[in-house]
Amino acid sequence: MKRDIPLLFTTRVVRMFGYGFLSVVLALYLAQRGLSEGEIGMLLTLTLAGDAAITLWITTSADRMGRRRMLVFGAGLMVIAGLIFSLTGNYLLLVATAIIGVISPSGNEIGPFLSIEQASLSQLVPDDKRTQIFAWYNLVGSFATATGALVGGALAQLLQGAGYTPLNSYRVVLMGYTLIGVLLVILFLLLSRSVEAPKLAETISIQRRFGLHKSRKVVFRLSSLFALDAFAGGLVVQSMAAYWFNIKFGVQPALLGTIFFGANILAGISALSAAWIAKRIGLINTMVYTHIPSNILLILVPFMPTLPLAILVLLLRFSISQMDVPTRQSYTMAVVSPDERSAAMGVTSIARSVGAMLSPAITGQLLGVASLMGAPFVIAGSLKIVYDVLIWRGFRAIKPPEER
Repeated sequence: MKRDIPLLFTTRVVRMFGYGFLSVVLALYLAQRGLSEGEIGMLLTLTLAGDAAITLWITTSADRMGRRRMLVFGAGLMVIAGLIFSLTGNYLLLVATAIIGVISPSGNEIGPFLSIEQASLSQLVPDDKRTQIFAWYNLVGSFATATGALVGGALAQLLQGAGYTPLNSYRVVLMGYTLIGVLLVILFLLLSRSVEAPKLAETISIQRRFGLHKSRKVVFRLSSLFALDAFAGGLVVQSMAAYWFNIKFGVQPALLGTIFFGANILAGISALSAAWIAKRIGLINTMVYTHIPSNILLILVPFMPTLPLAILVLLLRFSISQMDVPTRQSYTMAVVSPDERSAAMGVTSIARSVGAMLSPAITGQLLGVASLMGAPFVIAGSLKIVYDVLIWRGFRAIKPPEER
């Protein structure tokens, strides 16, 4: 157990570095491959759709087949996706890879890793430390994503300065993502059996096989709201936001990396401060009261007349945008039975993936129309505010154990 907690934090850091490393240049790479905005958006939508299917299978099989085994399998899918994306521009092959592979178009968590890692952490730490551990878990992830975005953008810019074509410079980043997947395979193999869940009987019922029984209703209610929030967030995934800055203001990869480095650093700090605030006003109040102002700032981004102002508003938004993440995760773990935690995280994560899968295709179409380029930010922020109101009305009376 002493080894597993730092190992789980290490895999989080490595994985999120890889996601940030790739996200800044992914849409630019696909554009260099000759894909239109609509094709890029559809490809990213299929990436999220495939993620939902893979996450459903892996998270519902992990307790029975072994959490370590399924984490290794997921990391293998990262390797496959990075390798094929870097080697071909064939659209049909890219689509097939996007469906079965693991690639994050947003720089955020994707795939089965989060659900299994947090279910493991929940059984390795006491309940009164859960929110704090999740806050640190999200902090190191945000810092890793920030560093990855900075390094990915700077590397592409340096390679272009050294004579590489934009396409080849972005391909190097894809190969780096592949190597990160290989490193994750090795790290997951080092986990001990302490992270494993007890075996379930083969004769268990269908509803129990998915791990949900008396908490099923609250999990499904949360999942429906999380899907709405994820749909809104999918409209402004990091790779598409980076592409928007590129076509709106002509921002180059190195500066894009710097922008999202700062954004993710601020997001990490906001996640850490969430645990302190939640102790004083509660998990649900922290989720809602910090999320609404961040969404108002998101709506304002496309209305900024200059690049510095657009960057400033974006950074202000990120400085409070992630306070709902560790509180949301901790709340989900707190209001379900201990033997349902792994399944609850899996179901809510799948709901978020399903909610987000259609959004990039919509954004791709909007970015192709000059007069509608800013619409994804406005729609995303508005829908997120609706989510905030609904979750406050629906769950403010359901208190986690530490608040009763």
